Amino acid sequence: MQYTVHHTTIYSYADPVSICQNEVQLTPRLTPWQSRSDFQLEVSPQPMLLRNFIDSFGNEIWYFSLEEPHNELRVTARSRVRIMRRPVPIPTDTPAWEKVRDRLIAAENAEMRQVSQFRFESPYIQHFDATRDYARTSFTEGRPLLDAAVDLTSRIYREFEYAPATTSVSTPTLEVLKHRRGVCQDFAHLQITALRSLGLAARYVSGYLVTAPPPGKPKLVGADASHAWLSVYCPDIGWIDLDPTNDIIPQERHITIGWGRDYGDVCPIKGVLTGGGPQILTVAVDVAPIESGE
Repeated sequence: MQYTVHHTTIYSYADPVSICQNEVQLTPRLTPWQSRSDFQLEVSPQPMLLRNFIDSFGNEIWYFSLEEPHNELRVTARSRVRIMRRPVPIPTDTPAWEKVRDRLIAAENAEMRQVSQFRFESPYIQHFDATRDYARTSFTEGRPLLDAAVDLTSRIYREFEYAPATTSVSTPTLEVLKHRRGVCQDFAHLQITALRSLGLAARYVSGYLVTAPPPGKPKLVGADASHAWLSVYCPDIGWIDLDPTNDIIPQERHITIGWGRDYGDVCPIKGVLTGGGPQILTVAVDVAPIESGE
């Protein structure tokens, strides 16, 4: 499957901004299953400095600086990506989750040591007894890792309400667990917290969903905006994506931008500014399939 992605972010300020510096993480990531044939980043007003670099997680980051007064900042990312279906192991054929945990603790090689950073707390992920207890319902003794992780994904989908505007980026995971509602970011953080509380490795994934579903398929929750899901690590297999917002294992309809420990590592746009006063944020995302031959 091939797609075009247009992501426009507009900041409108009540007072002029004299200086701003920003980092943008909107470049689709290159992976064994995802390729990118085009990417363009447009910033208005024209920045004095625009450059890119690769962060510690392998994500591509763009940095720009504006040093002229402006009342509006417009950032548009245009991409063209191709996604192939990934092989998914049979959940019951994966090793028992306790064996995976023990191998991660032992960190027997360089890959496992690198993966182990995703076992620990991070700014948006803290370990709590409540999240560990919630995970334990799925992670019974000796249960295969992916079988248990898929069950946990399904439980979050069934037991939590997708309710936009009820939470924010700063809403604690315990509050989401208590009130049983939130958005994709909350559900990803909740499942990551639950998995890490058991000593497993899980990372946060940022990206998009296809806006228009294939014929006969339902439109997924989270389309027309940035989306979030997670990956769990299984030795000898690698990272396996899970989407608790839609109760699926992501395939050709999920476009990956980047991954990190939590939302803070893959925020689409972040920065600092001088001036501005009250501001209005507008975000528009469109993901469309490319017809064969285009």
